[in-house]
Amino acid sequence: MGIFLSLFIYLISYLPVILARDVTRVTIFVDATKTVATNDEHFICATVDWWPHDKCNYNHCPWGNSSVINLDLSHPLLANAIQAFQSLRIRIGGSLQDQVLYDVGDLKAPCHPFRKMKDGLFGFSKGCLHMQRWDELNQLFNRTRAIVSFGLNALHGRHNIRHNAWGGAWDSNNARDFLKYTISMGYQIDSWEYGNELSGRTSIGASVDAELYGKDLINLKNIINELYKNSSSKPTILAPGGFFDQEWYAKFLQVSGSNVVNGVTHHIYNLGPGVDPNLVSKILNPQRLSRVSETFGNLKQTIEKHGPWASAWVGESGGAYNSGGRHVSNTFVNSFWYLDQLGMSSKYNTKVYCRQTLVGGNYGLLNATTFIPNPDYYSALLWHRLMGKGVLSVATDGSSSLRSYAHCSKERVSVVFISISLLII
Repeated sequence: MGIFLSLFIYLISYLPVILARDVTRVTIFVDATKTVATNDEHFICATVDWWPHDKCNYNHCPWGNSSVINLDLSHPLLANAIQAFQSLRIRIGGSLQDQVLYDVGDLKAPCHPFRKMKDGLFGFSKGCLHMQRWDELNQLFNRTRAIVSFGLNALHGRHNIRHNAWGGAWDSNNARDFLKYTISMGYQIDSWEYGNELSGRTSIGASVDAELYGKDLINLKNIINELYKNSSSKPTILAPGGFFDQEWYAKFLQVSGSNVVNGVTHHIYNLGPGVDPNLVSKILNPQRLSRVSETFGNLKQTIEKHGPWASAWVGESGGAYNSGGRHVSNTFVNSFWYLDQLGMSSKYNTKVYCRQTLVGGNYGLLNATTFIPNPDYYSALLWHRLMGKGVLSVATDGSSSLRSYAHCSKERVSVVFISISLLII
């Protein structure tokens, strides 16, 4: 019996002005005989951050009520947007996660909301997650069948020793009590992530030595094994949720050892600051977009050499940092960057790609006030519904302005091909 192979194509092109011009012939070859990489079935992921309403960048405060602590969980558009994916992977974390206390168990410190503080990390004090709010979040996750990754506070008990370096022992008691509560309530957590952007020279705000961090992961693994025992739904561990530093990443994998970390997470903001007036030009610049391929390649090699039991994840990526680009990151043109990122990262065996954010900042998939989807939401949904786990090789003999990617189809024996034209006519 022969196999029927069909081809689905979707094309995204930026054509602000249409003029007569010479036609360039391009040959594209898709090798459908074998896969070159494999993604997770739930490759598409979106983040929910901790930023309070008074988080501002460039005299603009785009977060409103869109964080873990103040998001309107009862809004029907929010639930509908998540449910459209059937099982959307959601990562809870961000810059302030290493300042979050969990209001449970024998907490010896006061648990207050985030407030602006001049000398605090990222300009904020420590914050609090009350268990009533955690209950409400899990009701939403359960109702929408979300797959949850939660970022734990890795600085609790530590202190600043010099510049942005933090030392001392991690106080795991609050995290342990939080995990015990989560288990007692029957909440399903797919993975626990340890810390946010603490990775050495590329750390943001605070850094932790790679050897110390690796030992902490062994401690966290032991806590999870102890509390979850032989549960069939035992969560995996993600780390380190930072910007890739090859030496630091290699060291923490060597120290933590075999089968402690399951997903090696890194963050990407390859478009620069959100205030850049040339942001659109960067999005449409193929050379600029291609630079990050070196990071994907180096991370892949580092995992293969020092942690072959683990897989690569993009744990957070918003394109432009500092809340994204106003009137850019939430518009159609941003999909050129976003879809190219999904395609490029897939080729390097990236299992999961978490977009910053589901809602919040200028780069949210949903509008922070109305929850109406922005253009990138539909790009994410289309990718999730069409692109399967198997990544195929694509060769193009034409301009680098034509970006092409192909996957096995998700629903049938066929190929899904995407072509992104960055050519401005």
